[in-house]
Amino acid sequence: MSNSLRDEAVELGKRAQAASRKLAVVSSEEKNRALVLMADALEARSEFLLAENQKDLDAAKKAEISSAVLDRIALNPNRVKAMAKGLRDVLALPDPVREVTKMWRRPNGLQVGRMRIPLGVIGIIYEARPNVTADAAALCLKSGNTVILRGGSEAQFSNRAIGQVLSEACAQSKIPQHAIQVVQTIDRQLVHELLQLEEYLDLIIPRGGEDLIRAVVANSKVPVIKHYKGVCHVYVDADADLAMAERIALNAKVQRPSVCNAMETLLVHEAVAPKFLPSGVAKLQAAGVEVRGCEKTVALVPGIKKASEEDWSTEYLELILSVRVVRDMDQAIEHIEKYGSEHTESIITTNYQRSREFIDRVNSSAVMVNASTRFNDGGELGLGAEIGISTSKIHAFGPMGLEELTTTKFIVFGEGQVRE
Repeated sequence: MSNSLRDEAVELGKRAQAASRKLAVVSSEEKNRALVLMADALEARSEFLLAENQKDLDAAKKAEISSAVLDRIALNPNRVKAMAKGLRDVLALPDPVREVTKMWRRPNGLQVGRMRIPLGVIGIIYEARPNVTADAAALCLKSGNTVILRGGSEAQFSNRAIGQVLSEACAQSKIPQHAIQVVQTIDRQLVHELLQLEEYLDLIIPRGGEDLIRAVVANSKVPVIKHYKGVCHVYVDADADLAMAERIALNAKVQRPSVCNAMETLLVHEAVAPKFLPSGVAKLQAAGVEVRGCEKTVALVPGIKKASEEDWSTEYLELILSVRVVRDMDQAIEHIEKYGSEHTESIITTNYQRSREFIDRVNSSAVMVNASTRFNDGGELGLGAEIGISTSKIHAFGPMGLEELTTTKFIVFGEGQVRE
């Protein structure tokens, strides 16, 4: 069995590598034409996609999978339209491939530059969200990379259906066959085999729970972009507009709690906590949020559960929130440094100097001022659809769009120069 899976993985890798050499020189116009065909096909085949998605939802409900995971798996007409829109957003972006980012002349007359090129073959291993199949395919195609997509078994029918629709659309263009491959086998051993293919794959991007990502990092011979978890914070400063702070906190927690950029901990300056917390917590509770607080929070808002030490570092991904009253911004940043995951943090303040200090000192992939953590997203930040949010600093940090899926090579123009 292992040999057959090894052979299957190698075949996927060989096909992707062969296709990558052709895709790297496909024109921007042809890539854009393929993206139009792909977006149109998703909308035209919406009923087919929703029917296949229902198979996954039925199986998930039978297996008593959590409501948070069910939300990630679920497609509906609006989410299918959103996938298509994501492809069109990528279409509208400049093609990074062959862009010369810098050029300079050496004393000997040589002209030296750096030009963007695709990474090559990217393997993406992900859980639950079937929209990743479309987003990743679009970003990889536009950036000149071929992609091997291995989604979780909980969304197997949805992923295969989306992959089928995208591949059929690409076949009507000059995009090489096997530029987009969705793994059909759900045996987890195949993932291990893919992780060994350093001669065929150039990068692995895992998207999912912390356990999945750590397992990929521990077993991969291929370089990995990591995104362990999103323990995101909102800090309400002493000089905050409290009405604004309420709106932002509610949005950051409630708008879509099952995603990595949702707020998990609310930090509140002690000077405004007595006024802010009773009203703010009441609005969160009215939206169905279970609030767990430090001793000072519990004293200000009786009846809520006391937070444990474990709560501060937990990525809930559901309607649970930990709240802590802090002495000042220094203590808020200390808390973020101790318990955070370098994903997304936001400060709510009218104090310009303090906002600049927060930006300078907080070392996360996105730092917000007077805005919801939910904006740390490739589409919201103008990157088009994103392929993931990296919490490692090499080679990308934060949402990964087109530029983050390229590297640069040196180009040198001479007039007969030889080295002395």
